[in-house]
Amino acid sequence: MTTQKQISYMFVTVLIAAGCCGAALAQTQTKARVQYQVSNLGTLGGTSSGGNSINDQSWVAGYSRLPDNQSRHATLWRNGSLLDLGTLGGPNSSVTWNVKNTAGIIAGISQTATPEPLGEAWSSAAFYGGPNNVGFINLGFVWQQGQGQMRGLPTFLGGDNGFATGANNLGQVVGWAENDVHDPTCVSPQVLQFRPAVWQLGPPDQIHDLPLIPGDTSGAATAINDNGQIVGISGICDQAVGRHTAKHAVLWENGGVTDIGNLGANWWNTPTAINQHGDVVGFAGDPAFVEGDILHAFIWTKDNGIKALKPLRGRVPQHVDSEAYGINERRQVVGVSCDADGVDCRGVIWDHGVFPTDLNDLKGGYSARLESAKDINNLGEITGRAIDSTGVRTAYLAVPVQ
Repeated sequence: MTTQKQISYMFVTVLIAAGCCGAALAQTQTKARVQYQVSNLGTLGGTSSGGNSINDQSWVAGYSRLPDNQSRHATLWRNGSLLDLGTLGGPNSSVTWNVKNTAGIIAGISQTATPEPLGEAWSSAAFYGGPNNVGFINLGFVWQQGQGQMRGLPTFLGGDNGFATGANNLGQVVGWAENDVHDPTCVSPQVLQFRPAVWQLGPPDQIHDLPLIPGDTSGAATAINDNGQIVGISGICDQAVGRHTAKHAVLWENGGVTDIGNLGANWWNTPTAINQHGDVVGFAGDPAFVEGDILHAFIWTKDNGIKALKPLRGRVPQHVDSEAYGINERRQVVGVSCDADGVDCRGVIWDHGVFPTDLNDLKGGYSARLESAKDINNLGEITGRAIDSTGVRTAYLAVPVQ
């Protein structure tokens, strides 16, 4: 549960290719030769939007603020049009992780109109921004092509809140949801324990939990592929946003859970994406920064284990933070590279090397800075968020050209 530095509280690049791990990871940067035609995606009238997911049909999903800039709605860009996915009755909704499937399923989070009975901020508050990011029960949602509107997904028995992250082509959705256990490891205002969840879409939609690492009490699933492999985190309840809930980065398959390792810290270890080969990317905590001020991108493969993906070199101020968000079948990875203060953040691609390429070097005449790269599809198309000279942040689509 963690992803973007604001997200970076959460549970809120590209990459390493098929020759990735092994000799390829040992080599220095391989300069990406592809150039990109970059364009802004439309908005719902507000001054902030972001693309967080792109599938092989070039559907981009994310969010856009409304004209009053007081709230945001989950948004789908496809075939040159923009669709407001609405909410479950509350002011905010968002698609926050890379959903990936081509079956017409979009998964995300939404506030309901029901007041939060325990005063919890819940995980999703980090993904909305103010002023209406707390005060309501949140549910994971799905939107399916042909059904018209989003619907909320069930929580575990007695739980109030849920969060959906990804969906595969088999009608399986992953995320996390609360149960009725008042967990003493929770940090106020969080009260209830939560578990990694898999929903099998119906009707009716059915929720199932996933096992945790022995001794852990809470966790979250963040991505799933068509082989039923799921990645996520396992730890304690904590603040319900990364940190100690992300003690272990884990892989679920064949009914079991595996700790895939870390880069030296027992916090913020968060897989963000998995491809059909079972290659995993994400970000890991730094031993010196328990609050997640500095994070380190990683790639994990079955053959080579977990390996760090470095930030950009030669930047002033120096870049020390890197986070990987998306991976395709060619093992191209996209994400972000930042200085320590998060002032100079740049969308990057790791393409068969441990050092990335700044996508801003490949964007042609596009004037805004590509601030993040959140996902990449098998066509090499990338989406994320750009920032212009006035500070307006906008969802973009980058299409490779020869």
